Amino acid sequence: MIKLKEKIKNPFHSVINSDGMNIGTITKLQNASSQDDKFVYAMLETSEEGITKITADERKARFGHNEIQHQKAPKWYIQLLKAFANPFIYILLAIAAVSFIIDVWLPPAEERDFKTVIVVSVMILVSTLLRFVQEYRSNAAAEKLKSMVKTTATVLRKFQSKQEIPISELVPGDIIYLSAGDMIPADCRIIQSKDLFVSESMLTGEALPVEKNHLPIRDAETKQVIELNNLCFMGTNVVSGSATAVIVVTGGYTYFGSISKSITGERPETSFDKGINKVSFLLIRFMLVMVPVIFLVNGLIKGNWLEALLFAIAVAVGLTPEMLPMIVTANLAKGAVNMSKRKVIVKRLNSIQNIGAMDILCTDKTGTLTLDKIVLEKHLNVHGIEDDEVLKWAYLNSYHQTGLKNLLDKAVLEHVELHDYLKVEEQYLKVDEIPFDFQRRRMSVILKMHNGNHLLICKGAVEEMLELCSKTFDPGDNRNIHIENDKAVPMDDAMRKIVLKTSKKNE
Repeated sequence: MIKLKEKIKNPFHSVINSDGMNIGTITKLQNASSQDDKFVYAMLETSEEGITKITADERKARFGHNEIQHQKAPKWYIQLLKAFANPFIYILLAIAAVSFIIDVWLPPAEERDFKTVIVVSVMILVSTLLRFVQEYRSNAAAEKLKSMVKTTATVLRKFQSKQEIPISELVPGDIIYLSAGDMIPADCRIIQSKDLFVSESMLTGEALPVEKNHLPIRDAETKQVIELNNLCFMGTNVVSGSATAVIVVTGGYTYFGSISKSITGERPETSFDKGINKVSFLLIRFMLVMVPVIFLVNGLIKGNWLEALLFAIAVAVGLTPEMLPMIVTANLAKGAVNMSKRKVIVKRLNSIQNIGAMDILCTDKTGTLTLDKIVLEKHLNVHGIEDDEVLKWAYLNSYHQTGLKNLLDKAVLEHVELHDYLKVEEQYLKVDEIPFDFQRRRMSVILKMHNGNHLLICKGAVEEMLELCSKTFDPGDNRNIHIENDKAVPMDDAMRKIVLKTSKKNE
């Protein structure tokens, strides 16, 4: 027990693996996954009743708030300073500074002329203030939208009843309750579960939910953390079922937090930024060559070095497109205003040009970006012929299952006309159900038909089902006869090859 407590007080090592995850975090999650509930409680110094509020406050001070690292809008004065971070602005500032020095120190007081300084300064201020105001308002609107979304979790604390608290207040050792629609607030170990399915598409890209359970995984140390099905990860959400879990790690130490750390930081330059920089450096190089040459030639020919210097400065001013920063910023700001009318917040003005310059937009094909829906187009028998009997069996299976209904089940259940035609409630009584698992790789329902016979309807992968089948129904010429009237024929190797060929052809 002493070693366990010492491990909790120093739970994380500084070593980071190739995925960006903390080695200490991985070890801790694997230990929690491989051991039973009592060991997990001991490791996290908690119990079935949870931890006390005092302990929670101590752990929050030690581990920090349960928040991941994300990009935050800088302070207003930082945004104002960044508005000046533009190569053209640097050129104009240099010209204004040199012109001011020359106007103050070189000519007599009555001949001083600050027109160049005033004009250039106005250009700088208008351009930077326009950019600052637009980006500041956009950042403020984005932060306001974020503050409107508050996520809570149901937690059990010792000597207290269940309560809803912000997920940022959760700490390792908290006991939480999960149900359909809940977001997983941290990386946690499931203690109890019932028909729990979790969507992990934001971490893995897989559209189909994953079944979770509370059983220990003895070989957890040999598997990837994301493959441990008695763990739930921050940022995923519960599709169906319910569970009780204990939080193992929070905040930046979570699996999602490690991903967040790897993608936050200084943003790369856009193509627009690179283009502006190229033009700016071209002008700078041109001025570094031309201005000294003009100054020397003019000074040597006329002998008036002050006049030559003023003329060289005038050439530098002439080479610089003073209006360009203001024109560019004004156009980008106008674009941001037009997009705001379409309910789009532009946080960085330069991104507008990138959007407009797109020729091809490539996106992933996961359900998070598409309709997340499957449409049933064909229902074929073993001969590759459309057969309503196949659809009937599929409908009976999907209708009577009580576990998670995946996208395929929903597509089958769209055919509501079968419900009355089959008289599902009258003709078929559900006896039992065998849920899907990764060993059997199939799901079955057992129904009692109106004649008293029992019917087992099983669905699964084509290859898996073919290994189990010894016979198949041969409907002959009639495609709409009832199950009990069909003729069973042997499922031989030739028939299996036909089925496999048909399934691959229609994928």
